[in-house]
Amino acid sequence: MTADPYLLRTLDTVDDFALVSDVLGAGFGEDMGDDSDGERLTFEPARDHVIEHAADGVVANAGAYTRELSVPGAVLPSAAHVTLVAVRPTHRRRGLLTRLMLHQLKDIREVRREPVALLWASEGRIYQRFGYGPAAGRLWIEADNRNVRLTRSVPPEVGRLRDAAPGDVHKELREVFERIRPDRPGWSGRTDDWWQRRLVDPESGRHGYTARRALLFEGPGGVDGYALWRRKGAWEAVGPKGEVDVVELVAATPEAYAVMWRLLFSVDLTRTVGYGFASVDEPLRHLVDEPRALNARALDSLWLRIVDLPAALAARRYAAPVDVVIEVTDGLLPDNAGRWRLSGDASGATCDRTTDAPDLTCDVTDLGAVYLGGTPLAALAAAGRVRETRPGALPVAATAFSWPRSPSALEIF
Repeated sequence: MTADPYLLRTLDTVDDFALVSDVLGAGFGEDMGDDSDGERLTFEPARDHVIEHAADGVVANAGAYTRELSVPGAVLPSAAHVTLVAVRPTHRRRGLLTRLMLHQLKDIREVRREPVALLWASEGRIYQRFGYGPAAGRLWIEADNRNVRLTRSVPPEVGRLRDAAPGDVHKELREVFERIRPDRPGWSGRTDDWWQRRLVDPESGRHGYTARRALLFEGPGGVDGYALWRRKGAWEAVGPKGEVDVVELVAATPEAYAVMWRLLFSVDLTRTVGYGFASVDEPLRHLVDEPRALNARALDSLWLRIVDLPAALAARRYAAPVDVVIEVTDGLLPDNAGRWRLSGDASGATCDRTTDAPDLTCDVTDLGAVYLGGTPLAALAAAGRVRETRPGALPVAATAFSWPRSPSALEIF
């Protein structure tokens, strides 16, 4: 017999981040060496698993962050934010990714006791194999500001705008973010380290844009919204063609939202406004006179995996009363498989094993897709992924799993 040349182990210290960076650079074809985005600030070596080859060293990696996660009607105190997944090109097709992902799922369930895991997928086809479903989408806006006008005006006495360096107003940014986060499914918690990472803005990563600025809206009671943004100057023969890049926009009131967008669409000498993290139900689409001119392109964002099924389904709230038996398959975590009775509403929920006949049948991937309220259960049924076994069960369950606000994410982790 030939000894296995591959050893799976967990990293020890933050200094091991250099090993991860090297693997990521090889896997994604990018130079990752200078940590320009501040990723080392949030790196968790105890959650980072590598595979070492006897001759070639570290050849594969999968990590995770420990962060809170807003879900419909509640906040999970801890969810696995899976990240830093890569395999060196010279060691692909040897089962290393599968080995890492299975080890990570076991760690999330048995050691971390986290009910769900989530990630941004480089390719969706990869992570569906491990039970992740597309749980949230986003709109990528690239608008020509000459063809878009905001239809709502806000009286000056409602509030005023203030410009600042982001680091100088960190406290105000954090306070507004925390006011809104519990009600926004898909948003992740930010500790001091995560805020520091979010505000990192090295010149090497600006690609011709200015340093980021913070735009704050101050209402009668204080700051009610902020936007992190930057601009790039450019010219053509007939005049200016500068760009505005909106990095993040958070508003606690409709007035703050409208006033900030009005300024961003009217910056002198610019022609394009871009925003890559708009929600699927972004209010901006209902504030402009020509929504098509936003050039909004639909993309996926968060993919979610149910790791502890009864804990996950009991943790969120439901838009309408529901009492349904779901028969679930899970080829990787057999403790999730079987029949479960979900009973819940807007005030709470329970999920317990049952021997009762199922009302619906599906795979755990489908439950991950609907968990944040962004993927309609009825759409999965129309695709043949969810099957109704008791007439009338589907519309009731579909309504319950929906939520008034579409899930979204403000950052790639």
